[in-house]
Amino acid sequence: MPALYLGHGAPPLADDPVWPGQLAAWARELPRPSAVLMVSAHWEDAPLTLGATRTVPLVYDFWGFPDKYYQVTYPAPGAPALAGAVTALARTAVRHEPTRGLDHGAYVPLAEMYPEADVPVLQISMPSLDPRDLYDLGRALAPLREEGVLIVGSGFFTHNLRALTTDGSVHPALAEFDAWGAETLGGGDLDALLDFAAKAPAARLAHPRTEHLAPLFVTLGAAGDDLGARRTVIDGFWMGLAKRSVQFG
Repeated sequence: MPALYLGHGAPPLADDPVWPGQLAAWARELPRPSAVLMVSAHWEDAPLTLGATRTVPLVYDFWGFPDKYYQVTYPAPGAPALAGAVTALARTAVRHEPTRGLDHGAYVPLAEMYPEADVPVLQISMPSLDPRDLYDLGRALAPLREEGVLIVGSGFFTHNLRALTTDGSVHPALAEFDAWGAETLGGGDLDALLDFAAKAPAARLAHPRTEHLAPLFVTLGAAGDDLGARRTVIDGFWMGLAKRSVQFG
């Protein structure tokens, strides 16, 4: 299976006239996964923590939205066998949180990609925001791809909520960071990506906190030798934020 990094959007993504169709078309191009291993920007927990391995209620980890967004369900099957494989492969301590459901960084894009909720899903935490630690985690989990597991890092390529817009404009600093990302991903410059805080223009403005870029590093690790077989599948901006989404392999 390929390894993906995608922009997950907020709950209103479902109402966007373009983006849901882009995610759905992407899923149709992919081989059907045996399961999805999801790393979301919205779950940081150490040590590495595995979410529910059975269907449990979603985590509505957002505030101030209309009621309809709190009524959304996504009853994907759990993936206990995948949880066992992650535990065996991870080169770190692992704990389990059996009541922790999928958060919006997981279920919002999956609802567009696999709307029947018929693909087993396991969400794991990010035990660190350090790019190299997350890259190493992805490397450890890369063999899962050979078992048909789709490894997905779910974040946002730029994420500064002070730069949100509703008029289609984009803050120049966020546009500059996205352009750097396109060039750096295109060139396969792993060292620059892992050192983005020092190498990228406007890194602090694009990511005042880095949790939304962090899932990319798990994906880069999982990509392994497929780093060269990369393509941007979705680009452009949504409410001023870059929705750049990339496939490896």
